[in-house]
Amino acid sequence: MRNATITGALSGETIALPDVNAPPMPALASPGVIQDGVKIDGFGEIGSGQGYADVRSFRRKFGLLIPATNTSMEHELWSIIKGNQGLDGVGLHTANVVTPKPKLETEEDLLEYKRQFLGGLEAALDQALLAQPEYLIMGMSLEHIISGIDGIRASMKDIEAKSNLHWATWHDAISAALGKFKAKRIGLLTPFDKLGNENATRMFEDLGFEVVSSVGFSCANALHIAHVPDWAKEKAIFEALATDKNDLDAIVQCGTNMSLINVAEKMEPMIRMPILGINAVTFWYALRENGFDMPLTGAGRLLKEH
Repeated sequence: MRNATITGALSGETIALPDVNAPPMPALASPGVIQDGVKIDGFGEIGSGQGYADVRSFRRKFGLLIPATNTSMEHELWSIIKGNQGLDGVGLHTANVVTPKPKLETEEDLLEYKRQFLGGLEAALDQALLAQPEYLIMGMSLEHIISGIDGIRASMKDIEAKSNLHWATWHDAISAALGKFKAKRIGLLTPFDKLGNENATRMFEDLGFEVVSSVGFSCANALHIAHVPDWAKEKAIFEALATDKNDLDAIVQCGTNMSLINVAEKMEPMIRMPILGINAVTFWYALRENGFDMPLTGAGRLLKEH
């Protein structure tokens, strides 16, 4: 029987873990195991009174909430799980946040996207909870649609209260990650436009970091973020951000639909500073909070070193 509570390694908070394997698990309808519609004599009982764990997610079942337009984050998280034997028994249950109008061309589009996303988040949470996850991961950075850390925290506090579960959020995760590298001067790489980057800059400044420079790809459609090619991200990092003039401590990437783990693996040895992509960092936070403290490969320095 798993302990009812653990202490988050990064937050220091007491994390309540629901007993998702409480007996009877699995509950079997009478007469039990059947063949051709008839109870099999001599098969015996599975013994659900002791409670069996989820066969694939027997160590931790994470609920992942992402926009329905997002094709990157789940892929990156599964690649980390599958690439590290120490994560055997860790599983994801993904629920999509429906945002019918993913266009992001104007300030009015952004406000409408915010309304749709926060409304859809509650419905996605209801869906995710059907799988009885033990911990939740917020698969979106809110800083480009909500201005300031206070607004972001207030929005998350409302939705967290509906689940009675702990969450890994981007603003908590990146604060912890930058702290591990003692980084203060950062550069931002995002799929956002000018307004989105201004909002992101404000969040990081609210968190106590200096945003020296920001590069945004100005994606006009949330779906299209996943189509920004890696060579363009590499060029932005190498030529615009990781310069002697900027003198950065770290590069931070926002936008969960913009894959970065391959870029980070390639570029970090070249520029000799951490590249902290949102998907890897948020998953790192969730894993470390839940006691998975082993070095992890394939997703950048943070997961290997901290």
